Amino acid sequence: MERWTGRVALITGASVGIGSALARRLVQHGMKVIGCARNVQQIQALADELKNEKGSLTAIKCDLTKEEDILDMFAKVKAEFGGVDVCVNNAGLAHNAPILSGETQQWREMLDVNVLGLSICSREAVKQMREKVDDGHLILINSMSGHRVLNSSPGHFYTATKFMVTALTECLRQELNEVKSHIRVTGISPGVVQTEFQQRMFKDKSKADAICSAFKTLEADNVVDAIIYVIGTPGHVQVHDILLRPTEQTT
Repeated sequence: MERWTGRVALITGASVGIGSALARRLVQHGMKVIGCARNVQQIQALADELKNEKGSLTAIKCDLTKEEDILDMFAKVKAEFGGVDVCVNNAGLAHNAPILSGETQQWREMLDVNVLGLSICSREAVKQMREKVDDGHLILINSMSGHRVLNSSPGHFYTATKFMVTALTECLRQELNEVKSHIRVTGISPGVVQTEFQQRMFKDKSKADAICSAFKTLEADNVVDAIIYVIGTPGHVQVHDILLRPTEQTT
């Protein structure tokens, strides 16, 4: 991780869960971290908590369903920090919206955040990385749902968006190779993680608690450990995808 000390990392969805835990860890490793979310109060509180660490955390308000917000954010990052070196596309969401009965607006929001927002951020990050030293790293937070389809209709459209992330990971790798870039791309695909994700999906805390108490779930820091491993590998090492699930998770 020494090569990243003093360099710039952007994390989407940094207010809670995996994004917040990763922001903390990268700041401790001495990176200049920009955390974005629609609600930045929690990021700012974390920034205040980490003000004596080696690195720094800056909060930026950004709605990933609005391209103008994303472009404004990247312009600000370039103006104030010189551009991105590591971009972690962590933001993602699911609605309880089956394909036969879900609401179109819920599908659209999943596509906007999980696919289009991720793609726009990746495009803009690569532009800045190539202008710098062309050795940056894209991290796409995918899901086990991007690799298999569960017989559970509430998550089917979400699963479809994550299958797109699986494809985008390989597409990005190929396009970076085409332009002879040294920028690497990695997908991280967790199973069930103890975060706010389930409660936000079902709008039901008891149901979320039941899902997360059925077995020992992953914790946010377990996913962060995988990300730290990936970006810490030598530049000639391409870790394409890491699938990690709780030991007791059967699917």
